[in-house]
Amino acid sequence: MNTTTVSVFGLGYVGCVSAACFAKQGHSVVGVDVSRAKVDMLNAGKSTILEVGIGELVAEMVGSGRLRATTDVADAVQSSEISLICVGTPSRSNGSIDLQYIERVCTEIGETLRTIDRWHTVVIRSTVLPGTMDGVVIPALERASGKKFGQDFGACSNPEFLREGSSIKDFYAPPFTLIGSHDGRSAEAVKGLYQGIDAPVHLAAMGVAETVKYACNSFHAVKVTFANEIGGICKALGVDSHEVMRIFCEDTKLNISPAYLRPGFAFGGSCLPKDVRALSYKARQLDVDAPMLAAALESNRKLVQRAYDTIVGTGARRIGVLGMAFKAGTDDLRESPIVTLIEMLIGKGMEVAVFDRDVSSANLIGSNREYIEKEIPHIWTLVDQSMDRVVERSDVVVIGNATPAFREVEKHLGNGKVVVDLVRAFGERLSDGRQYHGINW
Repeated sequence: MNTTTVSVFGLGYVGCVSAACFAKQGHSVVGVDVSRAKVDMLNAGKSTILEVGIGELVAEMVGSGRLRATTDVADAVQSSEISLICVGTPSRSNGSIDLQYIERVCTEIGETLRTIDRWHTVVIRSTVLPGTMDGVVIPALERASGKKFGQDFGACSNPEFLREGSSIKDFYAPPFTLIGSHDGRSAEAVKGLYQGIDAPVHLAAMGVAETVKYACNSFHAVKVTFANEIGGICKALGVDSHEVMRIFCEDTKLNISPAYLRPGFAFGGSCLPKDVRALSYKARQLDVDAPMLAAALESNRKLVQRAYDTIVGTGARRIGVLGMAFKAGTDDLRESPIVTLIEMLIGKGMEVAVFDRDVSSANLIGSNREYIEKEIPHIWTLVDQSMDRVVERSDVVVIGNATPAFREVEKHLGNGKVVVDLVRAFGERLSDGRQYHGINW
């Protein structure tokens, strides 16, 4: 196994655990902190934090000679190949994060980089918002060092996923290791630190790596809130909430799974809107606050509004919609957000044409036919049986669901036609660079 000399800036929770664990992996580690007390504690073989196992690990690593600490930034940078920044990013009163410690450390590292003539990689382990690497970290390093990122030094985002109380276990058995970078040299250097850790390594774009940590923590917060809102309703109903959620968690196909976790368009159909409304109404009857459940419906509505604003913002008047059912391969139009979008466009005076092979008068029976005849007969008159004709007559083509055939329209696009893609049928962009709007990407 290749070993590396690493400097770890900030000997708080993340820094202390990272320093000790990287030393355990065989690397030579020097911890850096402005607090002389923390530095002295670590050099005496004592942990700067309280956590099961960390005291023994720090003592072992200091005793082995692979872990030491200093207040001298120049000493740490000059004696290491990689610098990990693990300083705090506290919240301000308005919710923004305070980056003064990040910027200060980057400036101090940069001042030392000015004095050394070799490649050095700076890694941000602290939790920072997307854009921080490019907007704060790299500029601070360049200003202080007088050197050029990517030419004289590297920088990576390497967010940590350590939980208080189980951080050592999490270090050695993470769900994945995530490294964001603009260049392969930096990424490979950081990847080498994790040799021997049994977890997949994801090399990602810088912004992706910065965002994943926030997505994870936000989802954890959503899960806690969801379970508590269900618990509150269950308590008011006299239902065992723990039994409800125990059974809920046994569904690993839809509930505890990747299902529904890809950005796309609004939810619809005969179940989700109706059932969320019903449960929210029941909560109100019981005088139980369930703001997240209620917010799900409002967020859904705003996504339809965003699609409408995007289409109207093109300035076009002739709109072609491919896919009217809320889900590909079905003919269910009940509470389809696409139908809502079409109605909003009609109300704006747009010329709208619709194609959906799965929704035809010949196939519709039962509740679907009744819904169309009673609720949206005016939309039914807009349906055209030819996809090519709808595309040809439209200035904006809206991809409404993930029907595979809709990808074929790309070859028919031209003359300045715009695509508004609600399901990422074409990936990030159309292949030839025509105007393309993805609703959530």
